[in-house]
Amino acid sequence: MTIQIGDKIPATTFIKATPDGPQPVDSDSFFQGRKVALFSVPGAFTPTCSARHLPGYVEKSDEFKAKGVDEIACTAVNDAFVMGAWGDSGSAGDKVTMLADGNGDFAKAVGLTMDGSKFGMGTRGQRYSMLVDDGVVKQLNVEEPGAFNVSSADYMLERL
Repeated sequence: MTIQIGDKIPATTFIKATPDGPQPVDSDSFFQGRKVALFSVPGAFTPTCSARHLPGYVEKSDEFKAKGVDEIACTAVNDAFVMGAWGDSGSAGDKVTMLADGNGDFAKAVGLTMDGSKFGMGTRGQRYSMLVDDGVVKQLNVEEPGAFNVSSADYMLERL
């Protein structure tokens, strides 16, 4: 079942690339007591994700902060090294936290997986965005396959 507005984020573990190597990030702790704009992409370094999705959140990070968002995070079913390199190449810096969901545990737990096997990608996370306030989903914007509209930074900002 797909997560819904009003649901609590499921307990899973992301992995984040750090200067000290990959570090686990507990979802309960990450979302607790703050407002997080989370977006998911089918894959790091893929065309729409690299040209439009990540750059939109990087460019608009100050606008999110001005509207009360404590952190912006990006997740994908990629390993922490790929997510770290993609964040570096996309100038994510301290503007967008890159959270690897290498095994797809989070994507499965929220019920937002997609089958990318015809492109050699296997099971991936769908393209979506959500606003999470103290661990509870307040906004959920899931894209139709192949689309890029409702998960964009602009779309979410308009609804904050």
